[in-house]
Amino acid sequence: MDALASWISRTPITGWDVLDVLVVALIIYESLKLIRGTRAMQMAFGSALLVGLYFFSIAAPLQTVNWLIRNMIGYVVFAAIVLFQNDIRRALAHFGRTPFVRAFSRAENDDETIEEVVTAAVQLADRRTGALIVIERQIGLRNYIESGIPLDAMVTHDLLVSVFQTSGPLHDGAVIIQENKIAAASCFLPLTVSAMVGTDLGTRHRAAIGLTEENDAVAVVVSEETGRISIATEGQISRGFTAETLRARLTQLVLQRKSARRMRPRP
Repeated sequence: MDALASWISRTPITGWDVLDVLVVALIIYESLKLIRGTRAMQMAFGSALLVGLYFFSIAAPLQTVNWLIRNMIGYVVFAAIVLFQNDIRRALAHFGRTPFVRAFSRAENDDETIEEVVTAAVQLADRRTGALIVIERQIGLRNYIESGIPLDAMVTHDLLVSVFQTSGPLHDGAVIIQENKIAAASCFLPLTVSAMVGTDLGTRHRAAIGLTEENDAVAVVVSEETGRISIATEGQISRGFTAETLRARLTQLVLQRKSARRMRPRP
């Protein structure tokens, strides 16, 4: 104890040291909050146990246990990357959505696109036609776009309604809107594996939740059974939107480039 107090008194604490501790604490807090309730939490407990056993083997000393852990740790890291690649991707996407990072990127600003999506969603809901429309924001959706049929067409409600007609070949899957254009239709999206999702949600709703768990896209879902309009974002889904509330929510989520363009210096 005296040695520790002597070391602390010899080492001056500066503002950079405090900032260093706060940054590390924030990273640990966000990481624990992100993996809470997932299978990655079990991996974290297992890793902590392995680290504790390693230091215990040094203090004991347990030569065989220490040798085993030192030779096994490299394989454990590679195994964790393979087994938890989805959780790692979601974690990196989560950190990429922080306000500090988003301040350096541009946001969409096209009221026409929002209006066309709202009009199409309302028409599809009135006809009880199922639909899944995904709007790309900051994180690209190229992998999912390549899984569908490329269109590269302007966003119009007539085209969106036509795509999701059950008699057409493109109705099964999602439409992805990228940079104010319909990039592709009939796209395959990952289904959520979360146990918190209710059993009353169908494949479209699960696909919308699964996609938004991994990136910052906005997914508009029209239920084929009830005609209810829902929005999925950040792995959460909200249901029961009308034309007015849907327009207001999409405007809040998607149209974020006005302030960025105003601040951009003119050439």
